[in-house]
Amino acid sequence: MKGLIGLAIGISGGFVGGLIGLGGGVVMIPLMTMVLKLTQIKAHGTSLVAVVFTALAGAITYYFHGSANWKVAALIAATAMITARFGALYANSLPEKKLKRAFGVMLICVALILFVKGFLPGSASQQGLVVYVLIFLGTGVVTGFLSGMMGGGGGVIMIPPMVLLGGMPQQLAQGTSLLAMIPVCLIGSLTHYRLGNVQLNVAAGIAVGAIAGGYMGGTVANIIPELHLKIIFSFVLIWLGQRYVRTK
Repeated sequence: MKGLIGLAIGISGGFVGGLIGLGGGVVMIPLMTMVLKLTQIKAHGTSLVAVVFTALAGAITYYFHGSANWKVAALIAATAMITARFGALYANSLPEKKLKRAFGVMLICVALILFVKGFLPGSASQQGLVVYVLIFLGTGVVTGFLSGMMGGGGGVIMIPPMVLLGGMPQQLAQGTSLLAMIPVCLIGSLTHYRLGNVQLNVAAGIAVGAIAGGYMGGTVANIIPELHLKIIFSFVLIWLGQRYVRTK
């Protein structure tokens, strides 16, 4: 029974993740805690396992649509793979309430910036190559830590710098973020597994569903106009942010 429920959770999270360039943890973690009654930390660890497959399915779909930059993904993943382990260890040992609330405020601010930018003409100012490299390496540092800690792929951190500072189209940023998530979430999920935070019987069903959902979401995302994607992404960030802010 848990396997079937996990399959449904995986499809839901995978679809949302593929659609807006996230790992899907924002959908899967609440469902695992509410429906399957997993503890928060086990939901985070199990979610990361599924996000590996969500990101893989979504990234392949985006890549074949020409919407994934592997060079940028490699830059972000280079530092994120290092900090993902520390994020998982931190989640396993420290209370998260204050950090969740601060993170929620940040997500809401980013959402408002992206939402407003969607209605402004022009693209981000051009930066030099060194500045781009530093931006994406720095993005990876923050992304990896929060991915390991929060049980998600880190798309909420990766996409805004790519769009606002790198001048990338939304679809390209989303596909690139999914590509970068694969090694990052793999490191985070392995760390959580060693800490006993992965529910394997649930993770299997979620992973299968996440592959199907990620493919469907990635396909739909390449049909929807870029402005609509930005609006959807902004509202998802606001919804996610207020959940963190209201953490009890």
